[in-house]
Amino acid sequence: MKPGIHPRYEPVVFRDRSAGFAFLTRSTLTSPETVEWEDGNTYPVIDVEISSASHPYYTGKQVIVDSAGRVERFRRRYARD
Repeated sequence: MKPGIHPRYEPVVFRDRSAGFAFLTRSTLTSPETVEWEDGNTYPVIDVEISSASHPYYTGKQVIVDSAGRVERFRRRYARD
């Protein structure tokens, strides 16, 4: 790899404020905000709107829309006589 052209890849905390969930991972993203993590070290923190703790698919709270009724209504409305 060429030196000096790649972004820094360092530990970062991603925090989902709506779910009260945070996780430590590595990323090229950075932030001027910092947080003290469970291990006693300070890391940059990035707030996200949706994570696996708050996304409906992963939490099992996904709403399934009944599209069969819509299809039948469409067919009745635009059926050729």
